[in-house]
Amino acid sequence: MSEKVEVLLFDLGGVLVDFGGPEGLAALLPAPVPTAEIEARWQRCPHSLAFGSGALDVDAFADAFMRDWQIGVARDAFLAEYRSWARGFLPGARELLEELRPRYRLAALSNSNPLHWARLVEECGLSSAFEVALSSHEVGYRKPAREMYEAALARLDVAPGAVLFLDDSPANVEAAAAMGMQAAVAVGVDGVRRVLGVRSRN
Repeated sequence: MSEKVEVLLFDLGGVLVDFGGPEGLAALLPAPVPTAEIEARWQRCPHSLAFGSGALDVDAFADAFMRDWQIGVARDAFLAEYRSWARGFLPGARELLEELRPRYRLAALSNSNPLHWARLVEECGLSSAFEVALSSHEVGYRKPAREMYEAALARLDVAPGAVLFLDDSPANVEAAAAMGMQAAVAVGVDGVRRVLGVRSRN
């Protein structure tokens, strides 16, 4: 890493946060579907993409998503289940952040939506873990859109080269690097530790 890192900018799902969407969705479908197929379809689902960029409200999203995925439960029941898929911090994530806090500014940049974000903020203490935490539905764009990274840099008031961005998506990492950030793929808490060279205390 050429420039001194001042800010660690984290993706959340798959890096520091446990997300159970594919498994939870599988349980609601009318027939069994392989997890890999669910994940691939989810990634291109227009309703999820619109919800995550702030273009759909909660009810419109639920109605469209339930229709296209053939989910046969009441809307309120679906929304409660959907919200629960953001399960909170992975084991060891909070401890790692506390280890890093004395040396770095800590921030989060996530492709999320109003329901999952609210759960993380209201029930999982997300806001207290980071100096800045931004979700795609607030910004109006999703990673790897340039505007997401610009929003984070503006809120942090920092030069791109002083930021190390960690994400489990290679495409998002490549986009951050194109913005001038230092960037690396990291999957889970152990992946973050490997990138940073921070050994577990266990």
